[in-house]
Amino acid sequence: MSSLSRAAVPMGAAAACITHLAVAQVANQTSSSIPTIVVTAQHLNEERSRIDTDTGATTYKFDSKAIESEPGGNNVQLNQVMLQLPDAAQDSFGQLHIRGDHNGLQFRLNGVILPDGISVFGQTLPPRLISSLKLITGSLPAEYGLRSAGIIDITTKSGALQPGGEVSIYGGSHGSIEPSFNYGGTTGANTYFVAGDFIRNGLGIESPDGSSTPIHDHTKQWHGFGYFEHIFGDNDRVSLIAGSSDDRFQIPNRSGVHAADIGPGLTVNGVTDYLSDFLDENQREITRFATLSWQHSEGPLSVQTSLVVRYSSLNFSPDPNLGDLLFNGISQQAYKKDVAYGFQSDAAYRLTDEHTIRAGVYGQIDHLTSNTLSQVLPTDDTGIPTTDIPVSIVDNSRASQTMESAYVQDEWKILPVLTVNYGVRFDHYNAFSSGSQVSPRVNFVWQAFENTTVHAGYSKFFSPPPFELIANASVLKYVNTTAAFFGLSGDAVKAEKSNYYDVGLQQKLTEELTVGVDSYYKQATNLVDEGQFGAPIILTPFNYAHGQVYGVEFTGNYSVGHFQSYANFAIQRAIGKGIVSGQFNFSPDDLVWIANHYIHLDHEEQVTVSAGASYEWQEGTRVSGDLILGSGLRATVNTPNDDHLPYYEQVNLGVSHAFDRQGLKGFSARFDVINALDKQYQIRNGTGVGVGAPQFGPRRGYFVGISQRF
Repeated sequence: MSSLSRAAVPMGAAAACITHLAVAQVANQTSSSIPTIVVTAQHLNEERSRIDTDTGATTYKFDSKAIESEPGGNNVQLNQVMLQLPDAAQDSFGQLHIRGDHNGLQFRLNGVILPDGISVFGQTLPPRLISSLKLITGSLPAEYGLRSAGIIDITTKSGALQPGGEVSIYGGSHGSIEPSFNYGGTTGANTYFVAGDFIRNGLGIESPDGSSTPIHDHTKQWHGFGYFEHIFGDNDRVSLIAGSSDDRFQIPNRSGVHAADIGPGLTVNGVTDYLSDFLDENQREITRFATLSWQHSEGPLSVQTSLVVRYSSLNFSPDPNLGDLLFNGISQQAYKKDVAYGFQSDAAYRLTDEHTIRAGVYGQIDHLTSNTLSQVLPTDDTGIPTTDIPVSIVDNSRASQTMESAYVQDEWKILPVLTVNYGVRFDHYNAFSSGSQVSPRVNFVWQAFENTTVHAGYSKFFSPPPFELIANASVLKYVNTTAAFFGLSGDAVKAEKSNYYDVGLQQKLTEELTVGVDSYYKQATNLVDEGQFGAPIILTPFNYAHGQVYGVEFTGNYSVGHFQSYANFAIQRAIGKGIVSGQFNFSPDDLVWIANHYIHLDHEEQVTVSAGASYEWQEGTRVSGDLILGSGLRATVNTPNDDHLPYYEQVNLGVSHAFDRQGLKGFSARFDVINALDKQYQIRNGTGVGVGAPQFGPRRGYFVGISQRF
């Protein structure tokens, strides 16, 4: 099968789809003409892939060529690429929900776990570094833990397998401009690949009112990435990955809204009103990470051991003229920083032709700083301000977290057509709360017929709460102020524990057409969700006592000649009951209702559809288009999350041309139209449990790019 556009059909280990290999540029050469360093690098990549297994899980895969062939190509951000995955629901601030989970995605680079970061709408990993990307979801094997909604497993480009470079510039509507570069090569036994970009536009965060030119929404973003490796003989290498992002956002304003009309009705320093147009809130997010890995592969053994460090910070600056206080009853400067250090070691050993043993350990320590400086007005016991002169509340905290994990599993080929992967993992964490669990896993892949593959599995999951987002707020400091919480107490957020079941089938109907269906059910205790409780764009985790998430996905891929297409359709339901942590963030009425009723989770999107197609003429011209459609996230009318926003759709179109035949070797140009039908749709309307301000999807935009490969 040829390369798959954006999303692929599901596959187990015994039914992996074949995509363009990273060494496609040397595929037609004889082995004697390929440099030794390239052969060795590819061999070690294949050996590294032996360490991981997705037997019985549901896996969707696409490569760099599939990304580049779609509207926007690798100029879009990673969350936009992943919206083409099945059962992927978009949310505000660049969030993405897979299979009804709020934010339970784990990112891996070349098999190495990247610790979670604070960033909400910053995008640390630009698509131009991707050689191939897999989403592994469903009933995960024992080697995957801590985050269970899905594993985003990225194989990065390298100088040995993707030599040469490219410079490009892309821009258009919303005042956007995006210059970028990447370059890779080899020097003796050393290889390298570096990439960087700068993004500036006037639509940094989703528009709060549906305007194509929202007020105060500029962004500037810098991203850099590097991959470096040194190869020792045929069996060993040391690699270094480093990345950095520095993203600055203005928080957009709705037009023509008065604080006197929608605010709490305060007087601050003699002022009673403030126009929303003049609010000046800003947020800066910084993420830096590095991994150092040693890989050894010889005979039946393949092992990789890595050290990881990640720095992540967020700084929210409120309106300097106390407009926030008039609108919200609080003006808060918020700063969060988390520094994480990790150790990971994974190994695979082919014991016999029937058995492959895999085992590994993981450890992580985090140091969290959370500082807030809030301007509020003092009130009496009835909530009436006693003065119009603001007072300051300093609320600073420090905390640490430790996590330890270990697993062992056996991939057993019982019969030529039947493989089982069974194992167990142990996870423990200690932070604001603590807990541990032993989690058994078992998955089957059955080649029922020549073109029919069935997979099924059960996994017990243990997901610690996102430590980097937790703030140890001193609730009592805000008593008798305009920023008082709903209550005076709340339990610490806990780890989510769940049982997960998955059954799916893949059918190759013809050489060109493959279809699949996959169903899943999760039953959770202390289900983790997140909400925005306050003006800073910082999400706060909390728990539902009980949760259920279930659904079904239908996928298809058709590829013939220079034409590729795919379509995904998913139905889901995600519900929770009983708030059992952070109760002070919720009104008493909501707490009582949710304690006695299952409610839809705010990020549930019952129906999601994604589709796309591309066609390339031999003259170097490619046309493409993709679609996302959804039933809308949840909203509140009478009781919490009792309604959903209207259905929406967004169609994107693109055309690109490579000018090699015109004598301009390596030069190409592209033209893209995002939201070609200019459909105005809401992502959020400002209501729902833990939902902040309204956000709309992008309006129609026109973008042009040119690039030169060398």
